[in-house]
Amino acid sequence: MRHPALLACAMIATLLLAACGKQHVDTGPDLGSRPGPSGAPSGAPGPAPKGTFKPYTIAGRTYYPLSTADGYRETGLASWYGPTFHGKKTANGEVYDMHAMTAAHKILPMNTYVRITRQDNGRQVTLRVNDRGPFVGDRIVDLSRAGAEQLDMLGPGTARVTLEVVGVAGQTGPSLAQALEAEVFYVQVGSFRVRENADRLLRQLRAGGYPKSRVQQAEIAGATYWRVQAGAFQGMARATRAHAELTPRFPSSFLIAD
Repeated sequence: MRHPALLACAMIATLLLAACGKQHVDTGPDLGSRPGPSGAPSGAPGPAPKGTFKPYTIAGRTYYPLSTADGYRETGLASWYGPTFHGKKTANGEVYDMHAMTAAHKILPMNTYVRITRQDNGRQVTLRVNDRGPFVGDRIVDLSRAGAEQLDMLGPGTARVTLEVVGVAGQTGPSLAQALEAEVFYVQVGSFRVRENADRLLRQLRAGGYPKSRVQQAEIAGATYWRVQAGAFQGMARATRAHAELTPRFPSSFLIAD
């Protein structure tokens, strides 16, 4: 048994950290990949460390990590965590870098790659799970600062998102890079309340060398928007080059997967 005073301190720390929406989870001695001299994990991420599959309890609630991420998908509230935790150890033994493309999830295996889509603006980002959390309310995922920036949610702090698993580091079968090259992407360049304005931009895009560009209808808070998307681009590499070409003309443009 732990000393009563230490146990009390641990309980207070748990409550304080849970109030912030984030908490370090001690997964025991089998943490697998350890930080290298620079604070980053040594080598490429491998299979999820064994210790991170153990059940753990936060604020009286026990979580049971999944043994596989295959087919996992959920919708809910995302949040992000930054400077307070920057440089501290994550649940899988890495050092948290708020500028890296990572995320925290309560039960997904470590090193699972997830695609996060913000529902109200269509922005997307792919992140690697290397931490546990969030532990506030009904939030489903905590993004790094870099991930939150890609979704334009730094200001509001939270956003409703859809989370989909797209790969797992160290898993047999197609790599994440191969999976991304098999996907079709578009670059969203504008969103209009008036359909005619969207159609006008669509014609310009098609005449300018993007023949498969399209207009997509979206309903947000009872209002109809017409989203203009340049495309289509097979694979992340082509999509990234196209986005770079379009950014000078459309500074607020962003990539989406079909």
